[in-house]
Amino acid sequence: MTDITIVPVEGRALLDRFIRLPHRFYRDDPHYIAPLHLERLDALTPKNPFFSHADVQFWIARKNGRDVGRISAQVDRQALAVRPDATGHFGLIAAEDDPAVFHALVSEAEAWLRARGMRRMLGPFNLNINEETGLLVAGFDTPPMLLMGHDRPYVGPRLEEQGLVKEKDVFAYLYDMSSELPASIRRLQDRPLPGDIKVRRIDFKRYNEEIHTVTDIFNDAWRNNWGFVPLTEAETDHLAKSLKPLLDPRATSVVEQGGEPVGFLIALPNLNEAIRDLRGKLFPLGWAKLLWRLKIRGVRTARVALMGIRRSAAKGVTGSLMPFLLIDAVRREALRYGCTHIELSWILEDNLPMRRIIEGFGAVAYKTYRVYGKPL
Repeated sequence: MTDITIVPVEGRALLDRFIRLPHRFYRDDPHYIAPLHLERLDALTPKNPFFSHADVQFWIARKNGRDVGRISAQVDRQALAVRPDATGHFGLIAAEDDPAVFHALVSEAEAWLRARGMRRMLGPFNLNINEETGLLVAGFDTPPMLLMGHDRPYVGPRLEEQGLVKEKDVFAYLYDMSSELPASIRRLQDRPLPGDIKVRRIDFKRYNEEIHTVTDIFNDAWRNNWGFVPLTEAETDHLAKSLKPLLDPRATSVVEQGGEPVGFLIALPNLNEAIRDLRGKLFPLGWAKLLWRLKIRGVRTARVALMGIRRSAAKGVTGSLMPFLLIDAVRREALRYGCTHIELSWILEDNLPMRRIIEGFGAVAYKTYRVYGKPL
């Protein structure tokens, strides 16, 4: 039997190999989109404020002198402060279709987490629940949107062979905004708004203040949801800096009640549409192509990455109307500047109220991502 060696990732050269490794596994997959290498370097090094409250380790599996797989393990102190349940995380899983490779990778992550007092493993998270969540288990026939994963169909069964079982499914919904609105939505459009309700865009003149406001709403809105981990102040500042080059105020909506922001929605242009043929590289011509496609030609797809309504405002008839107001405001604007399809993701399988609202617009759950768990 050929030995498989697990190599801890230390230093820039190994990290570069770690980032590029999936490209080989997906080279015959027409729907795979290589992430920008520079973006991955930012996400997987201490430039990402996640590292300030987490211990992280990456590994590469080698067989017969070749890199054949990768995995990460994370102990997130922020998550453990919310739920002190001794749960560690794994992520960034990619490997050749070889059961022995998956066994070696998962075993290494388990041992590392166990040595740090973890009694349970959950994932994949790349690197936490506020970044990329879950393994693609349905919807392999379309490319992923911005900050959503794409996996080979064999990965789920290989993880299950290692004793990992479904913990939770999350859905990505695709909404064709050019389709005719259902009658129920048209009736809502005709309903006059309560006098203290106003819908507006994010104000770029107060950009940092606005991002801190929507983050505060986000942390309040979702704090009782499964797996929730609040965004820290450092993560909020990082988010504000990261979003600004992509954010179009026309793809944002804020609902105010009595002059106070109580809900928001942020849609981002689907960067993956613009980088699909760049193979992760911005040099020498990738920068020019990317800027032209984003700023001049424009993209026709977008993703709702952040949305929330304060729990105190989400009650009653007015509260139930707010998600509709947020989505409809962005829908109207997006159509005006040529965006035809928008993904709303991710949505918990048991978040039935939100699923009904989204499906009421005519959106379809077209991808399923699975979070797996295993006792250690």
